[in-house]
Parts: sequence; structure tokens; C-alpha cells
Amino acid sequence: MVTIPLTYVIIGITVAVSIWCFSNRELKYRLTFSPYSAWHQNKWFNTITHAFVHADYIHLFFNVFVLYSFGYQSSSYGAFGLEADYVSFFGGFGQLWYGLLYFGGIIFATIPAFYKHANNPNYLAVGASGAVSAILFSSIILNPFNSIQFIFLPGVPIYSIVFGILYLIYEVYMSKKGKDNIAHDAHFSGAIFGILFTIAIRPETFTELIMQIAHQFN
Repeated sequence: MVTIPLTYVIIGITVAVSIWCFSNRELKYRLTFSPYSAWHQNKWFNTITHAFVHADYIHLFFNVFVLYSFGYQSSSYGAFGLEADYVSFFGGFGQLWYGLLYFGGIIFATIPAFYKHANNPNYLAVGASGAVSAILFSSIILNPFNSIQFIFLPGVPIYSIVFGILYLIYEVYMSKKGKDNIAHDAHFSGAIFGILFTIAIRPETFTELIMQIAHQFN
């Protein structure tokens, strides 16, 4: 029996819904996250649906690219990526845990918006960045010394744990600065959820992380 990677299913649905919403503003508005509508009008469904909608093609591309890069890939050498790691760890329950990580990241990433904007009817948000951050940081904590290559910095690898630390610092700084239209709080919250979730379902991850860090200094 051939099992379709959950990563590919999520990517397919996200791309299809996002492109549909680009030409259907009414649908886009209905699926967009509004903490005010959720809190005051019981429209809780958009705490999930907003992750399948994106502001534009660039926004969509970056989230899909990161999800594909860290979620699941296959080659002649076999499957690799976080989903493959989860299946290796948990067998038949691997995809279930992976799905809970992704959708848990979506929900957890909305908490700062509820705290700050529950009474603001003008605050709206779209995008899978919170969930993607959860996937990214689950991968980082499991593989802290894998090298990450950036498209705009070819040939300049960086340890994933170093990137993760810099990413969190940047998101905190930009959140406090608050001068762009990006939900940095959601990125940060999704990342923290990814770390905590991974340790919760696989406690030895924390010990392995400490041992790998200690090994680098020996």
C-alpha cells in the first residue's frame, strides 16, 4: 500500500485554496483569521482555515518551499525530512503526530493575536507561517547541526541551531518594532510550539540535543 506523504497533501490543498482565493475575495475574507470574529462571533473555524490562504504568490511560495524543504522529500536514497523522521520514530502513528504538530502550530500561533487583537475588528491575518515555523523548529531540535543552505547565499552553509537562534531573535526584535505587516508573533509562537511539542512526544530529544551540543565543544 502506497502512503501519500502528508506534507504533499497539505501543500496541494494550500496551493489550491490560496490560488482560488486570489480570484475570489469573498472566499478569502471568509477564511481569513479574525480574532475579533472568533472571540465575539464564535467564528472559530478561521483559526484553522487562514493557514490555507496567503496574501500573494510570494507569501505562498516561501511557506510552501520551507514546508517542502523540511517536511518531506524522496530520492533514490530514500525518504528524508521531518515527516520521514516522525514515521521512523513512531511507525504507523508518525503521520498522525506530524499532522498534530502542523495543525497545533496553526492554532498555537494565533494565541498572541487573541491576546493583542481580540477587540480589534480590523485585525486580519492569513498564511501558514505559524505551522511552518513549528515544522521548521521541530526539525531543528531533532537535527541541530544539519547544515542549511540559503538560495540567496549559495555555498554558505549554517548550522540549523544557529539559524534557529538568529531567527527567534529576529522575530522578537521585529515584533517589538512592529513597523511591518508581518505577524512575527505568530512565527515565534509556532517555533516555540514546534520545540515543546517535539520534546513532549519524544522526551529523549532534549537529552540528545544537550549531548550533541556538548559534543561540539569537546
